[in-house]
Amino acid sequence: MDSPQTTLLRRRIIREKPFLRRIYEEWYRMLAAAVPSGRGEVLELGSGAGFLAEFIPGLITSDVFEVPGVSAVVDAHRMPFEDGALRAIVMTNVVHHLQDPQRFFAEAARCVRDGGVVTMIEPWNTPWARLVYTTLHPEPFDPSAKTWRAPSGGPLSGANGALPWVLFCRDRPLFERRCPQWRIDTVSPFMPFAYLLSGGVSMRSFMPGWTYRLWRCMEDIFRPWMSSWAMFALIVLVRTGGPGPAEVRDRG
Repeated sequence: MDSPQTTLLRRRIIREKPFLRRIYEEWYRMLAAAVPSGRGEVLELGSGAGFLAEFIPGLITSDVFEVPGVSAVVDAHRMPFEDGALRAIVMTNVVHHLQDPQRFFAEAARCVRDGGVVTMIEPWNTPWARLVYTTLHPEPFDPSAKTWRAPSGGPLSGANGALPWVLFCRDRPLFERRCPQWRIDTVSPFMPFAYLLSGGVSMRSFMPGWTYRLWRCMEDIFRPWMSSWAMFALIVLVRTGGPGPAEVRDRG
C-alpha cells in the first residue's frame, strides 16, 4: 500500500473505470468550486493517484513520495512555502492518513493567506458508513479513537478513516479551541452508495459508467437522512485572523 507503484496503479484504475472516474470528476468540481479567487497559489496534497490539475489551472501537485507526473514531494507537516503564499490547500482522502493533524493545521495556517481555505473530501462516519468501512475496506475505521493521530504505519497504510468525523464533528469544540486560525465553514455529508457501486480501486465496478447520473439522482432521495447514510463529506475550512501557531502552542 505504501509503494509509489501502488499509487500509480490506483491512478490507472481511477482513469479506466468509467463509474469511478465520474465520482472523482464530481469530487474535483466540488473542490474547485470551494477555492477562492485572488492572490496565492493552490496546493494539492496527495495528488499521485488523481487528476485534479485538470480542474484547477496552475495547481501545484504533490505527494509524500516521488511519483511520476507530480510536481513536488511535500510533507504536510512541514511545507516548503512562504507565510501566506497559498490561497488554498485541496485534498482527497488525505486527512485521515495524517500522523499529526493538529501540526498540519498549524502549518497550513502559516502557509495559507487570510480568507484562503483548506478544502477536502474525506470518509465520514454514519451507521451505514461504519458497516461498509469496517467490513469491506482495508484501512482502520475507529470513531472511538482517543487521539487525533492516525495509527502508526506507512504514509498510506497508517490511517483512521473516521478521523475527519472525529475532528470536525465529535471533537469540533476542541478543534475550534486548538486551531482558532480555522473557521469550519462547510461540513456536507453526501454519497451513500455511488462509491460502493463503483467498486473503488480494489473491486470491479458493479455498475456501468452510463448509470452514474441515475444513481446520483437516486441518492438525492436520501438527502434528508445523510446523517445516517453518507459515506463521504465535503469539508471547507476558512483561514481567519486567529492567533498564530506559536501562540496556540504556548496556550497548550
